[in-house]
Amino acid sequence: MIQCKRVYDPVSDDDGYRVLVDRLWPRGIKKTDLHYDEWCKNLAPSTGLRKAFHAETLDFTSFSESYQRELLAHQDEGHQLVERGNNGTVTLLYAAKDTQHNHAAVLAQWLRSLESSA
Repeated sequence: MIQCKRVYDPVSDDDGYRVLVDRLWPRGIKKTDLHYDEWCKNLAPSTGLRKAFHAETLDFTSFSESYQRELLAHQDEGHQLVERGNNGTVTLLYAAKDTQHNHAAVLAQWLRSLESSA
């Protein structure tokens, strides 16, 4: 199972394998304070794409499409997370304020599509 959670939310027993999927370290959190198992910077949107989305020069649909094209270059890493998700829960950690329109939600959907195509 693959789920998303803000890095600022409390750790839960059902989080399973916790993966930080932001390219930048989250503001206001010490590296020693964040409970995570892996930091997958490669699965985060490129700097240019992230900046365009935050500057609102891209709407969420355009951002999602561009980000999914970027993810095609990282299918091996995606399959590794899918495999972990098949053996338990994988929680994608992100810092964005918007809990519905963010890159972790797009990544989770992409990972689920990899799972169903396998």
